[in-house]
Amino acid sequence: MTFKFTRYWRYIFSAVSVLLMVLSIGVIALKGLNWGQDFTGGVVSEIRLDKPMDESVLRNTLTQNYGRDVSLIATGEPKRWILRYPVTEQLHIAALSAQLGTPIETLNTSIVGPQVGQELAEQGGLAVLIAVLCILGYLSFRFEWRLASGALFALIHDVVFVIAFFALTQMEFNLTVLAAVLAILGYSLNDSIIIADRIRELLIRKPDVPLPEINNMAVMATFSRTMVTSGTTLMTVAALWIMGGEPLQGFSIAMFIGILTGTFSSIAVGTSLPELLGLTSQHYQPQPVMPDHETEVPY
Repeated sequence: MTFKFTRYWRYIFSAVSVLLMVLSIGVIALKGLNWGQDFTGGVVSEIRLDKPMDESVLRNTLTQNYGRDVSLIATGEPKRWILRYPVTEQLHIAALSAQLGTPIETLNTSIVGPQVGQELAEQGGLAVLIAVLCILGYLSFRFEWRLASGALFALIHDVVFVIAFFALTQMEFNLTVLAAVLAILGYSLNDSIIIADRIRELLIRKPDVPLPEINNMAVMATFSRTMVTSGTTLMTVAALWIMGGEPLQGFSIAMFIGILTGTFSSIAVGTSLPELLGLTSQHYQPQPVMPDHETEVPY
């Protein structure tokens, strides 16, 4: 009864995942990403206020005057702040000082040009590509291709979900979010490999058991470990989300979504796809080695 129940929910989650993945690809294609200044270029200014000021007051004043174009980053000192804004935006320090009621001193200003942003985008894309190629190489060496395809599909599924969320909400996609995407690749792969390794072990030990039951056994054997790992990691990421402030908001949100999707995709998608592709225990049984026939040499 437990195996039938587990198999039923695996198939349900797999169907929902495929449907949501198709919708996510559509969202990415239609809306695109809101690229951050790391990729588009912009201006970074460090300012110092004459007196300490609450972050919410300063952030609300900037939002009223410039909307979402100007981002505020705390430096750890009560009077020093970092402002980031597009090159096309003019920051009127005198007007801002009058509204806040305190003198503002600009300590330094640096400009990230569009060319530098383009190079960062290319290097970030190259980093993701190299990571995926390394994962493909590892999976092809470690598992039979039908079992490896489940882990690979779960991997792509998680990354697409995260990117689609940022496309849908139009949150800024910057270098910290890209770092989260790379971290999600490793996290999701870890979960998928643990389940796939247990499936391979059971296929070798129990060749007469049908694959759906093998998958259910593997899921149940690793379920508690998966829940504990994912739960503790989610608690850490949630604390980072709450306490990290705006600079780490994109990173923590991306990680939170990636851990959630990575957990159920490894259990559902990663195990159901090999069944669809016809994986059997014969693919992991040792094959007999045929001796070479010695040929008679005529005298």
